Amino acid sequence: MAKTQLNVRVDEATAEAARERALQRGVSMNRYIEELVLKDAGEVGQTFVEAASDFMKQYERVFAEEFGLEPGGAQGAATTNHEGLPGTT
Repeated sequence: MAKTQLNVRVDEATAEAARERALQRGVSMNRYIEELVLKDAGEVGQTFVEAASDFMKQYERVFAEEFGLEPGGAQGAATTNHEGLPGTT
C-alpha cells in the first residue's frame, strides 16, 4: 500500500510522550501513530454498533408490532410473510 506523508505539529511534551510510547512498544513513530489512528477508527465503529444495538433494544416492540414478530427474539420470523421487503425473495 502506498504511504502518504503527514506533517503534524504538537507541543514538545506530546512529541516526547509519543517517542517514549513508540520506543516502549518497539515500533517506529510512524507505526505508533498509524496504530493510534486505526484503534481510534475501530472504537468509532464499535461505538456505532453499540448505539445501533441500544436503538434496536429501545424500539424492539415497535419493530415487532410492525413486522408481526415476538419481542425478544425471532420466534415468529420463520412464519412471517416478508414478501415485498428488501432482501427477500
